[in-house]
Amino acid sequence: MDNDLVWAIRIISGALRRAAAESAEALPGGARAYLVLMALAATGDKPPTQLELAGQVGLDRTVMTYLLDDLEGRGLLSRRPNPQDRRARHVILSDEGRSQLQRVRTEVAAAESRLLAELNEEQRAQLRDLLARVALTAQRGASEA
Repeated sequence: MDNDLVWAIRIISGALRRAAAESAEALPGGARAYLVLMALAATGDKPPTQLELAGQVGLDRTVMTYLLDDLEGRGLLSRRPNPQDRRARHVILSDEGRSQLQRVRTEVAAAESRLLAELNEEQRAQLRDLLARVALTAQRGASEA
């Protein structure tokens, strides 16, 4: 089984999900909030709409609305009307959101480091690159379906 991709991905995914859940338990929405904050941090100067954000992290738009309500209530993000479409709202990460994200990222990085202990730095970088490429392929496939 050690060469079976489904088995390996399931074991790794489970370990990382548990680490993310433990690290993000103080956030409203837990690991889902972590994913949302990560996606927002990666947007740069162009904040996504709620719908775009839901698509990026793979959450139902209704679930996303409730999660954003909770995160906004804690001061981790804000929502502003889209000037081009008043029905849509842009989601913007706050300074407190960045601070909380950094805290969780530090804890998740420590868990990742323990998980990848058998690999040297070059192998870790290569694994991350390969998994990111496969994830993008999977994400494109999901959006085309």
